[in-house]
Parts: sequence; structure tokens; C-alpha cells
Amino acid sequence: MNVDSWEPKIVSFFCNWCTYGAADLAGVSRFQHPPNTRVIRVPCSGRVSPKFILAAFMNGADGVWVSGCHPGDCHYIEGNLYARRRFTLLKNQMEYMGLEPGRLHFSWISSAEASKYIEVITEVIDAVRALGPNTRFVKPQAKVA
Repeated sequence: MNVDSWEPKIVSFFCNWCTYGAADLAGVSRFQHPPNTRVIRVPCSGRVSPKFILAAFMNGADGVWVSGCHPGDCHYIEGNLYARRRFTLLKNQMEYMGLEPGRLHFSWISSAEASKYIEVITEVIDAVRALGPNTRFVKPQAKVA
């Protein structure tokens, strides 16, 4: 793999009510942003299990971004607060698994904040790009004869 042409693959788990709406608004508004993310729409950021995040890393993601409603604005009352606690613990445990904690990002973005979405997506991609490819769970390639 050529390091100069490498681009990070980011798996993003977006709350249906807020961040997904911001991403949609950014697209409809034709805001320019890097195409490095693969978005998974979830009902609430509180629904995202640490197993989903680890599965993303094990299947080749270079970074994971979870984003939901602002505290106090969750459509499911406290789902985003549960998510914040869960991911704080997961981020602390990632070092023991051999993953840099900087590969996991968490944010709050309302559906009306398309410009903030663009700022955060750029920050996440730049942070993961600085860390380089995720080599922790990469399976060795078979040699071609």
C-alpha cells in the first residue's frame, strides 16, 4: 500500500434524529467534505454497543465516529448520556487492546448544524489520518504466485 495515496476509512454511527439530519442537510446544501465515512444510521447514539465499534475496527476501519443529539435534546430522553458514559469507558480500554484512543470520536451535532457537521467530519478524518492505517486487526494477505 502506498502511504501517499492512503485515505482513512471511517465508520460513522449517526443518530437518526440529529447528526444524520445534519449530514443530510450538508449534502442537500452541497457543502464540500471528504468522502471517507461510511454512515450507519441508528435510532439513537445510546443504541450503539461497544461491540459494534470493535467489529468496525476488526473489519478494517481506521476510525469510528459516534455522533448524536446534544445533551438534553435526546428523543429517547437519556440515550445520548448513556452513550457518553459507555464510550468514555471504551476509549480508556482501547489502549489495552492495542488501539490508539484517538481512533474513536464522539460528538453532539443537531440536525440544523450542517456547518458544524462539516467541521467535525474534517477534524475526525484529519485526526485518524495522522495516526495512519489501523494495523492492529489486519489479517495477513495470501501471497500471489
